[in-house]
Amino acid sequence: MSEQDVHKLTGAYAVDALDELERARFEQHLSGCEDCRAEVAELLETAALLAETTATPPPASLRESVLAGISQVRPLPPELPRPAETSRRGAWIPLLVAAALVLFVGVGAMIVQPWADDDSGRGTLTATEQVMRADDAQEVFVDLGEAGRATVVRSKSVDRAVIVTEDMVAAPSGKAYELWFQTPAEDMVPAGMMPEGADQTMLLEGSAADAIAVGITVEPEGGSPEPTTEPIALFDLTEAT
Repeated sequence: MSEQDVHKLTGAYAVDALDELERARFEQHLSGCEDCRAEVAELLETAALLAETTATPPPASLRESVLAGISQVRPLPPELPRPAETSRRGAWIPLLVAAALVLFVGVGAMIVQPWADDDSGRGTLTATEQVMRADDAQEVFVDLGEAGRATVVRSKSVDRAVIVTEDMVAAPSGKAYELWFQTPAEDMVPAGMMPEGADQTMLLEGSAADAIAVGITVEPEGGSPEPTTEPIALFDLTEAT
């Protein structure tokens, strides 16, 4: 037995599983090997703890409850082989159902689609078109010189406003144009961020019926809860025509 093999006998020694010759040789090795002595001490302690444990038989009620549970389990039915082929009539049924569903969905789309862009039950017109075509639509035009031109259209009956820009120059780098409604108390209420582009038509956000003016300011990208600069344009709705 090699010296390396002797190190492997710590477990067998701890549980007294060595013969006399192996035991004598291992004890001779043990006297000069500190690692094996430490390992044997730990194994002897563990073996002593295991010896103190006692087996506990399960309660008699456990077997009865298991058997009772088995009697209540519903077995699965045997799996039958599926027929390799179906009749022509059976094969057509799923296709007819699918066709009926497609027809139903198509008709539903035809019925619903005309109202898809309707914001307030006014037929097929979008909210922007409702403002532009309203009988009480009023316009205010502002010439911004080299910066472009813009027109605000407001309808009190629709309670919305639209801005139309022409040749509008882009906002400075890192900035954006923000729109505002001016209330009778002269507070400025955010009405949305203008999209990029020289020529735009945009529906302002929020109620427009009571606004006395619409303003445009230059704000940080993403907008601001209140104006941080003076308006570059102010559309006086009290003078709208």
